[in-house]
Amino acid sequence: MDSVIAYLRVSTQRQQRSGLGIEAQRATIARFAEAEGMTVIGEFVEIETGKGADALERRPQLAAALKAARINKCSVLVSKLDRLSRDVAFVSGLMAQRVPFIVAELGRDADPFMLHLYAALAEKERRLISERTRAALAAKRANGARLGNPGIVAAGSLGRSVQTAVAEEFVASLMPVVEAIRSTGSTTLEAITEALNQRGIRSARGGKWHVSSVSNLLGRAQKFAATQ
Repeated sequence: MDSVIAYLRVSTQRQQRSGLGIEAQRATIARFAEAEGMTVIGEFVEIETGKGADALERRPQLAAALKAARINKCSVLVSKLDRLSRDVAFVSGLMAQRVPFIVAELGRDADPFMLHLYAALAEKERRLISERTRAALAAKRANGARLGNPGIVAAGSLGRSVQTAVAEEFVASLMPVVEAIRSTGSTTLEAITEALNQRGIRSARGGKWHVSSVSNLLGRAQKFAATQ
């Protein structure tokens, strides 16, 4: 059985006290390791409470996990990519450490290029949400809306507008891949679905593609193109 070092991270003292974040990650790692025939030979848990958490020197447990992996010549296993970082530059720095990482949610075959790609998408999504939220709030202020204690309806409307913006950005980033797949002759929904899954590309929900989700993607792309 392959050996791995488990790395778990929570970002607040509140999460640490509840134990929910850590226990959920531990359970995910355990299930993945069992399914893949891996043995967890060490576990390192990081608790972050301040800003600048993406600096490696502020992550002593991650540094320790990297050292243990080098000594044992094995990989570091995390439950989700954001447990490493949502910052693509930080993820790139970790890849330069020449210690292989396995992300349970992405599967064992996700190579460094895929990790960079998903980190870049996550970073862009986070930035887009922040920018859209600020723009929506500024627009409401300009219209005289009171934002100190927004009502449920207003808050829901803002949330939906942000979700729509993120969805449109996801579609726009994925359509070049779909067009590349189509250019190879895979034009049916079934063929596109299979090609996306074979390439290891995750759906908007982070899972595998199905014919229905590909149909929704193409429908949203067509609707978005019609409004341009």
